Parts: sequence; structure tokens; C-alpha cells
Amino acid sequence: MSSIAAVTGAAGDIGRAIALRLADSHDIVVLVDIDVAAAEKAARDLGSVERFVALGCDVTSEAELAALASKIAGFGLVHTLVNNAGAARAVSLHDTDGDIWRKDNALNLEAPFLCFRAFAEALKQSQGSVVNISSVNGMAVFGHPAYSAAKAGLIHLTKLIAVEYGKFGIRANAVAPGTVRTQAWEVRAAANPQVFEEAKRWYALRRIATAEDIANAVFFLSGDQAAAITGVCLPVDCGLTAGQAELARTFSQSEHY
Repeated sequence: MSSIAAVTGAAGDIGRAIALRLADSHDIVVLVDIDVAAAEKAARDLGSVERFVALGCDVTSEAELAALASKIAGFGLVHTLVNNAGAARAVSLHDTDGDIWRKDNALNLEAPFLCFRAFAEALKQSQGSVVNISSVNGMAVFGHPAYSAAKAGLIHLTKLIAVEYGKFGIRANAVAPGTVRTQAWEVRAAANPQVFEEAKRWYALRRIATAEDIANAVFFLSGDQAAAITGVCLPVDCGLTAGQAELARTFSQSEHY
């Protein structure tokens, strides 16, 4: 039976990079996105229709997820589920209303829970792996409060899955990206050509992560080399959560008594 990797939010830069990387360890990669036309284009760009399959789904809908799981079962057995779909709205708590809070929670926390529920039986059969794409925003305060609170919850959900479903051989881990050079950030760079240089100051490695960096972490956590790793959140953030480089430099240059 063919081994399947299912990646949500796969039409975006990070999702597409994850899908391409997981093709090295799976027979078929299913690119799931609410924008089915964008997912189909991404699948065509990545390779053959036998290896990359695009399917549309609103991952906040239990009914659509049930239909998705049934359709994917016709291709083979899911070995890896990557909950990558996500979005952030209001930047500040002051600008966050109830509707924004609920929508960000639905997409960034509730949807990964529903996706796992939809594929749990398949993952039991395959003794597979779940990789949830969280964010450094779920580990510290960097703005976008509703998104951040949901991503913090996603880290805890990852641990819950790891502990409760480990007896079935299922592993669950999270990846927490920092700033990633995607099309969304390229739009910002068009408006402010220095945006990446300004951002680099806060990162220990003095660089911004790429979508491929995130994909490599997902590939590792989903594979046999991580067979004894479950319930962890791996920051892929060029050192941001280890300590902010600009602040460290400022303090090191100041006088201490």
C-alpha cells in the first residue's frame, strides 16, 4: 500500500517546500488547501500527478475533513500528517475583536485538532507521525495575539497527542518557525527594501530562515531518524528564541557595575 504524506496549507511557500521534501520519503504527497486552484498549480510545479495530488478542503470543517480523509484513503495509507495551514490577522490585542479571535483560533488550533481526528485511525495503522507547524509566536510575545495564543495551544495539543497516542506508535512533534522568507515577506520587502536587513539584527545567525529550512525540520521529525522523538517543539528560527542578538549586543556594550 502506498505511503501518503498529507500537508495542509500546501499552496503556500512553506507548505509547498514541505510537500517537495516529503516526496523523498513517501510514495504520494497530498497537497491540501482551501484554494484548490493554487494547490493544483503547486502540485503541477512540483512533479508528476502520480506523486503530487492536490485536493481542496476547508480544514475548519469536520464534514470536509471527513470527506478528505475518505478520498485520501483511496490512494494509500497516511504515514505523515503535517498541519501547516494558518494565518494571522490583528497585530495588537487592542485591535483584536471577538471575530478575529475566533477565526484565528479556528484555523490555527481547532483545525489541527480536527485534522488529527480525521486521520487518527490511518495514523494508528501506519504508526505514523504528526508534525504541527506552530510559531515562535507561540513561545514568546511577538505580536498577533490571537494567532500567538492559538499557536501556543498548538504546542500543547502536540504534547497531548504524543502522550495519549504514543501507545499506538504515533509520534507528534511541532516546528516553530521564526521569520521565513516567503512571498508575504517579499511583498513587505517591495515596500521596504531594508526589511530583511532590519529583521536580521534580532537573529543570532544574522539571517532569515527559508521555507526549505522548515521543510528539512519536518522531514527529520517525520522520519526514522527521529523515531525516539515525540512531544517536542523544535524552533527553526535562526536563534531568535535563544536570545535576541540586538539586545545582547546592546547590553554587552553598556557598562555594568
